Amino acid sequence: MILILSSPSGAGKTTLTRMLMQDSALDLTLSVSVTTRKRRPSEADGIHYHFLTDRAEFERMKAAGELLEWAEVHGNGYGTPRAPVEKVLAEGRDMLFDVDWQGAKQVRERLGDDVVSIFLLPPSMRELRARLERRAEDTASSIDARFQNARTEIERWRDYHYVVVNDDLTRAYREVTAIVTAERLRARRVQAGVETLVERLVAE
Repeated sequence: MILILSSPSGAGKTTLTRMLMQDSALDLTLSVSVTTRKRRPSEADGIHYHFLTDRAEFERMKAAGELLEWAEVHGNGYGTPRAPVEKVLAEGRDMLFDVDWQGAKQVRERLGDDVVSIFLLPPSMRELRARLERRAEDTASSIDARFQNARTEIERWRDYHYVVVNDDLTRAYREVTAIVTAERLRARRVQAGVETLVERLVAE
């Protein structure tokens, strides 16, 4: 399956993504997006994003159909390279996407039933603002833009399969992992492995 996590900036999407990837029992593969945004001091190229220094390269990838999804967010381009996703799905493995609502919509349209989407909500706008400021990696104008855009992003929660309120990180993580466990047990996802067992049970 494709597990999508979306949230407005500061609601905890990146933190929860990191926690999910550190849990070896979940065995998720992270989809690393490309972006034209400048790298923050705490970020590493190829791990958090593939940072493109040339906007023309992003446009070329879009035109060539090399991006599974793409979006303009806060004046920057973001996109998911198609080839790595197709490779992981062909291997029968689950992949984690950290994308905004625009990217999530495109992935749902293209991959359909393979997608499980979760929207993270902050407990309050005051706390969201505080988290953006505590991060101390963006300019004041960028923080203002992200905070204002958050209101529009939050209204997209109905487009998702699940909603998690991130008022407590530990609880939010438990809820997200519970969703992963439940989705992995859906009948259509375990069909191939269960059919043999069912045949044996019926024959006993």
